[in-house]
Amino acid sequence: MRGARSGPLPLPAEQGVARTERGAWQTIRALLPYLWEWRGRVGFALACLVLAKVAQVGVPLVLKAIVDGLDRERALLAVPFALLAGYGFLRLSTTLFTELREYLFAKVTQRAVRAIALRVFRHLHALSLRFHLARQTGGLTRDVERGQRGISTLVSFALFSILPTAVEIVLVCAILATHYDWTFVAITAGALALYIAFTVAITEWRTGFRRQANELDSKANTRAIDSLLNYETVKYFGNEEWEARRYDESMQRWEKAAVVSQSSLSLLNVGQSAIIAIAVTLIMWRATAGVVDGSMTIGDLVLVNAFMLQLYVPLNFLGVIYREIRQALADMERLFALIDEHTEVRDAPDAPPLEVRGGEVRFEDVTFGYEPDRTILAGVSFAIPAGRTVAVVGPSGSGKSTIARLLFRFYDVTGGRITIDGQDIRRVQQAGVRAAIGIVPQDTVLFNDTIAYNIAYGRPGATHDEVVAAARLARIHDFVVSLPQGYETAVGERGLKLSGGEKQRVAIARAVLKRPAILVFDEATSALDSANEKAIQAELAAIARDRTTLTIAHRLSTIVDADEILVLEAGRIVERGRHAALIAAGGAYARMWRLQQDEARVEAERRDVEPAPVPEGVLRHGVG
Repeated sequence: MRGARSGPLPLPAEQGVARTERGAWQTIRALLPYLWEWRGRVGFALACLVLAKVAQVGVPLVLKAIVDGLDRERALLAVPFALLAGYGFLRLSTTLFTELREYLFAKVTQRAVRAIALRVFRHLHALSLRFHLARQTGGLTRDVERGQRGISTLVSFALFSILPTAVEIVLVCAILATHYDWTFVAITAGALALYIAFTVAITEWRTGFRRQANELDSKANTRAIDSLLNYETVKYFGNEEWEARRYDESMQRWEKAAVVSQSSLSLLNVGQSAIIAIAVTLIMWRATAGVVDGSMTIGDLVLVNAFMLQLYVPLNFLGVIYREIRQALADMERLFALIDEHTEVRDAPDAPPLEVRGGEVRFEDVTFGYEPDRTILAGVSFAIPAGRTVAVVGPSGSGKSTIARLLFRFYDVTGGRITIDGQDIRRVQQAGVRAAIGIVPQDTVLFNDTIAYNIAYGRPGATHDEVVAAARLARIHDFVVSLPQGYETAVGERGLKLSGGEKQRVAIARAVLKRPAILVFDEATSALDSANEKAIQAELAAIARDRTTLTIAHRLSTIVDADEILVLEAGRIVERGRHAALIAAGGAYARMWRLQQDEARVEAERRDVEPAPVPEGVLRHGVG
């Protein structure tokens, strides 16, 4: 039974949400190259846009001519069929050119979204391990999702709403200026200027609320995903309500920002409607006065009214469109900020591919620290001749796993160099370095797919027979075929449906299938029981034969046959040699060996003498 808590767990202080300062024009400039690739289609789409608006503005002009024609004497005897046909043609042309514009531009928008999404995906994989250890998966995926949606919104509204409205406004103002009193243009232009200024000012004020809501939404999503990924830990400690409180704390902040954002929308809508209503009323007053004094016809009144109606609808939505564009830009900020994220480890210009001749690995006076003020490795030098095995042992935090990460070039050394067959791995392509190395990590994480997929990941394109052969070497084939779905069994997210030992054997099979020149075993059998460990040790030795092998070990019994053993303490090699020589030296390695042997002996004695547990009922009531 868990001990009672003395009080509720304190909620952690809210950390400042990282905010990306990126101007709107900077974001738009980052998008333009993806559209420029389809400049031909864009040009045709814009031409259709202009033609659609010319046709739309022509409709009221034809309508005026029809009305004026019907106002003459005996108009019923001379119906203007040509004007009616023109009216219908212009109506059809408006729709035809609009749909043609949509057809031409559809591929441009979706291809831009696809290209940017692919670039972000590739860039995320190119970023260093340091970035991925610090990232928050939930917030990151939400930022990418919103950014992609923002691209579609920006392109659609900017090119299909704002630009057509601008073209229509220019055409209408030109007609009003050339055919009517200057007051019509003055009222229209004044209303537009006031409307745009009011909309921009209020929307800019509201954008801060939107950005804050986005940030808090990402944080809430991050907490939710983090909690679900650690479902078992939550259940172990009975902290369901604690997690719910943490999630609700983030949602409360999001709710406040969202409510303020939505409330400020009412002010914007009322102001926009007031400006439009006043402008339309003034225009109609001037047109009506013109008809009364004879300076305008009924057709002119219809024309002006039709123009105002045509402008009113898009102008009424201009505020919504501008808000959506500003929100889309805010959503895109983080997406493009991810693309701008500094790639810490990158290939040198014109870096050649790695030439693997035998697989000799050398660490030459290597110094490294994850932080400037904390050194992990200090002047580490050793060599693994081609086809030989070198083991690294030492206490936790001594830098063992850091050696493997540096060899894979997840980080670049801060001093010295690492070579493969005499080639500095910083001077060759990263892809070649990683293709030459196979690893069985201590903490095996699998894809949420089948066992076959996870083994074949070591060499995509491998045949099923090759996958089975690798599974046999890793001693997992018999287990797999005993499952109802065999190799098509899904392993669950991060491989949670398999035990630690089963996941580790899948990792061994995956490394075997890769056929690398260099092998890295990072506690490769740590999750296996003693019987399976001994069985697999022989297979690992066979796999490592004729391959350059780096073994990072905790159990010293697994590396007694290594060609050389390095003992690390505080980032320095304090001993090196073969097993027998190190034991004879009586140093740090010998002490670790004796300690582990004593632990093994105690464990064996405990298993031998410990009686089988007696059922509680037998103790209480006796046998029979």
